[in-house]
Amino acid sequence: MARSMHRQSDPNVEPQPAWEVALLFPAQGAWSEEEYLRLDTNRLVEFSDGHIEVLPMPSDRHQSIVLFLSALFAAFARRIGGKVLFAPMRLRLWPGKIREPDLLFLINAHDPRRQEAYWSGADLVVEVVSPDDRERDLVVKRQEYAQAGIPEYWIVDPQEETIAVLKLESGGYVEHGVFSRGEIAVSAHYPDLQVSVDDALDAP
Repeated sequence: MARSMHRQSDPNVEPQPAWEVALLFPAQGAWSEEEYLRLDTNRLVEFSDGHIEVLPMPSDRHQSIVLFLSALFAAFARRIGGKVLFAPMRLRLWPGKIREPDLLFLINAHDPRRQEAYWSGADLVVEVVSPDDRERDLVVKRQEYAQAGIPEYWIVDPQEETIAVLKLESGGYVEHGVFSRGEIAVSAHYPDLQVSVDDALDAP
């Protein structure tokens, strides 16, 4: 991990051997949010209660799905004056909890929650389930995004070949719909935002 992440370099400090660089990082559980935000890395790294979580490198299929959805969401955002970004982009759910959803969407591009270092909220987030830890997207992040008050959460599951569209009700998510092959996934809040499940799963 130390070799893939580093603090902003100081030209007046001599470089250290790779094994010594690891000693510059706080122990797990002791990271501050400020230290996390200063990380300079080419990996997806999330922050949770003093711990950093290095996510696995995405697969070709994962990235193809994200690329397809980002283009579709971006076209929709342009029509309505919204904004969509894809990972890596930090989403601060609350102090001490920062995630990097595959896609983040705001209905208004000028929403004050859209900040330079991170977004402090979103109207819709999308995760493509990774096979290494399915519970992360299906359970953990479902709970966290609901706790953060994000109105809508899409879970794209390549293994099950579904797109689940969840909407926030009474502090938790309920299923607006679980869409399978041959069906069109439709947003719970934006009826014109529609995605062919087949097209998403088979994105070239």
